[in-house]
Amino acid sequence: MSPDSSGQARISPPDSTTLRPFLTVFVSVVALTQVPLVSAHEATATGGITPGHGIALALVGVVVLVGSAVFKRTNHFRPTLALYGVFVGISLTALGTILFEGLSPDPTYTARSMPFPRSWYQPLALSVGTAIAVGSLLAGRIRWPNRPRYALAGLLLGLWIAYPYLVPGSASDTHPLGYAIVLVTPVFVGYVLWIDAGDAIRTALRDRVARRFGIGTAVVLLLFFFGVTGYLSFFPEDGAPHEITVAVLPTIYQLVSWPTLEIAIPHIPLFLAVSPGQLLILGTLSGLIGLNGALIARQWRAEARAGLTEGTAGSAAVVGTCTCGCCGPLAAKIAGLVAGPAIAAPLYWVFVDPMSPLSALFVVGSQLLFAGSIIYAVQSAQDLDLSVTVRPSD
Repeated sequence: MSPDSSGQARISPPDSTTLRPFLTVFVSVVALTQVPLVSAHEATATGGITPGHGIALALVGVVVLVGSAVFKRTNHFRPTLALYGVFVGISLTALGTILFEGLSPDPTYTARSMPFPRSWYQPLALSVGTAIAVGSLLAGRIRWPNRPRYALAGLLLGLWIAYPYLVPGSASDTHPLGYAIVLVTPVFVGYVLWIDAGDAIRTALRDRVARRFGIGTAVVLLLFFFGVTGYLSFFPEDGAPHEITVAVLPTIYQLVSWPTLEIAIPHIPLFLAVSPGQLLILGTLSGLIGLNGALIARQWRAEARAGLTEGTAGSAAVVGTCTCGCCGPLAAKIAGLVAGPAIAAPLYWVFVDPMSPLSALFVVGSQLLFAGSIIYAVQSAQDLDLSVTVRPSD
């Protein structure tokens, strides 16, 4: 980055010869990992690919991501070039995680492994939901008296947890209150961001590179969430019919029932399940992460007056927040790999089991966490007085 005659900072466009290795590696890895799966009926079920390959690919992605950030911090990479490297690292990590999740056997847990009887779910849901709602109202009153929307966010989280037992029985699957909670959540999150970070988000999205980085990150994470939750799969399933299947079935997803379009094409192989609620929730999650990415990209390219160290620290905090939220769907499987089933089983029954009231924590909690990280990033940037502009044409 160097100042032009007008005193504004100018970032030179990335050298295509420098970006070519990143793009070549990314395209090659995608091709190599997909070709055996397409021809699985001619060889083994997965063409010799194992969960270990997914772990290795994810680790390579982490190395590329961290290395790009370090090279940017040490001025070996220009910010724009570092963003390309970070995006390639995110893509490789997401692809490797999807391979690991799809190829590793799904853990099975018997009723004996439950840390407590399932009858405890009702008092657990009501007590935790009430505690979060009341605690949020008190915290909002004390910490943010002029921002009641923060207290309402905690109240909404408490409703998500307690709802299945506020409307007991099968009536909760189609109750208007359940649909209202699900539909209001992304609208409310958007409202909070509009009030507290709207100007900064609009400024970041006017930067073409930051906008592309944010959109690309959101798309990759949307595919990631679809893959790790089993709604998108390129892996053949034993016993599945060898014919194209298209059906619309009612499926319970996050509190209530939604019409779900299921498409199975075993010859590819491909399985896809899409519902309005799923698109709403996963789209909101990936969109929030994309906004985080766009703000980081804008901050990197703007080069805060306080210097690279503080900007990188703020970016690391945002990345850490997003990592915690993204690891939620894999909590039990990762714990089983690292610590064994004795540790993984309680995590599964408490946080992953669809019947558990705390399973909603990863969904709505991640939305609030990502929105909070955006507000934190904006406030940090305001404190550092970002006044360096970036030419939109570079």
